[in-house]
Amino acid sequence: MKFDVSSTALLNRLQSISKVIATKNTLPVLDSFLFKLEEERLTIVASDVETRLVTTVDVINAQGSGIFAISAKILLEPLKKLPEQPLTFDINDDNMEVFIYFENGKYNFIGQNGDTYPQQKPLNENVMTVSMESQVLLNGISRSLFATADDELRPVMNGVYFDIQSDAITFVASDGHKLVRLSNRSVTSEGRASFILPKKPASLLKTLLAKSSEPVKVQFDENSACVKTEHFEMTCRLIEGRYPNYGSAIPENNPNEVTIERFPFSRVLERVVVFSNQASNLIKLQLLENLIVVSAQDIDFSTSAEEKIACRYDGSNFSIGFKATFLIEMLDNINADEVVLKLADPSRACVIVPAENAEDEELLMLLMPMVLND
Repeated sequence: MKFDVSSTALLNRLQSISKVIATKNTLPVLDSFLFKLEEERLTIVASDVETRLVTTVDVINAQGSGIFAISAKILLEPLKKLPEQPLTFDINDDNMEVFIYFENGKYNFIGQNGDTYPQQKPLNENVMTVSMESQVLLNGISRSLFATADDELRPVMNGVYFDIQSDAITFVASDGHKLVRLSNRSVTSEGRASFILPKKPASLLKTLLAKSSEPVKVQFDENSACVKTEHFEMTCRLIEGRYPNYGSAIPENNPNEVTIERFPFSRVLERVVVFSNQASNLIKLQLLENLIVVSAQDIDFSTSAEEKIACRYDGSNFSIGFKATFLIEMLDNINADEVVLKLADPSRACVIVPAENAEDEELLMLLMPMVLND
């Protein structure tokens, strides 16, 4: 086999799928990229068994066809340092010896037979398909991924839940302390369905979709999902199990509503949390008329801080405690200039929503309070 390819085009494709390769693989061949040459197109595969990423790159002067595997490390590291130029790949079909020729030199190493690379099991006949803009899927994953859990006892909480209705799609993530629900009404489907996307493929999609603007097609059955765009395809195993009824966790009656500028509020929290107990990150919000007093202290080290910030609030005066890192993370994942905090009392969950939602979107975040010492 022989072909010519742009070094930059090849590197971009390899880097886009390389993050799926695990640091320790049960099968040595999974440390490699799988290449399949057909006419003027080179298909590249990377996998960790659970998740598989596929992309393609155009080549010229192709001779022959076939499949072969090359160590990801041996290929990526030199290409990162190589300026843009044509590369000529020459692969011996008999012993898998690979030569890469370029302007000022050549690389030579032994590849592997591609026949030993694990094959992807196709989706079954009960496959369901949902199409959407890449930005919709990116927003759904980006806004919710941080709220997923790392819980071996409840694996269903370790991914992003896709709740698909006929007239909308809802992305949900929760770890029991915080919850994110983002609904988008621009996505329609044939009927009701759902699946739980694991954290690793969700993180990979977040990276890949950030550079994409084309429509996305999501196909899934009971066990696996396949996400296709113009430039890549990702197939992964889904988390099995029934996702909890997230709607029942959201309190409906929250009479105390605080409207506050998101960015200044987040920065106040970032400053005050420095003085909190490093184990708990507990901060206290004292709600007064049109004012929030943000405070924290660490008795062990005799440190404390207090800042005041203006808001719009005319409810009853009370204090409530939160884990500051969780609250800051939520605020940083809302794009609106102002947010609304909906509260009932110091023991019940706080609902956080943007003052204005983006078009076709409805975002809701929930944060459980912490017990105050005073």
